[in-house]
Amino acid sequence: MRLDKFIWAVRLAKSRSISAKMCSNEKVMLEGKFVKGSKEIKVGNTFSIKQVPIWRSFKVLDIPKSRVGAKLVPTLIVETTPQEDLDLLEEIQRQNRQNKSLGIKGRPTKKDRRSLDDFLS
Repeated sequence: MRLDKFIWAVRLAKSRSISAKMCSNEKVMLEGKFVKGSKEIKVGNTFSIKQVPIWRSFKVLDIPKSRVGAKLVPTLIVETTPQEDLDLLEEIQRQNRQNKSLGIKGRPTKKDRRSLDDFLS
């Protein structure tokens, strides 16, 4: 099965086009190398997906015929990402949710910068 189709089939991407873009933008590695979405994946292979700021690693246990339900995903892949990396990812996601609830959206707009400049002078 193609790598991009596999990522979509095991619900690591919402759509097949998103999984293909992930592969073409070097956000997917197979056995430690960046590969195209057309690369064939086999049982026993390990692949990694970039989820800022970490690489999540998975091992292939079985190949599905088509997209599977969420309950069947653990029979197809197992996550091999270190727990420290998963904790770091959870902490950053928690900070982003907290910032969003406080109204912090990220980089200030031009209007915000002018208001800051007026406030500081």
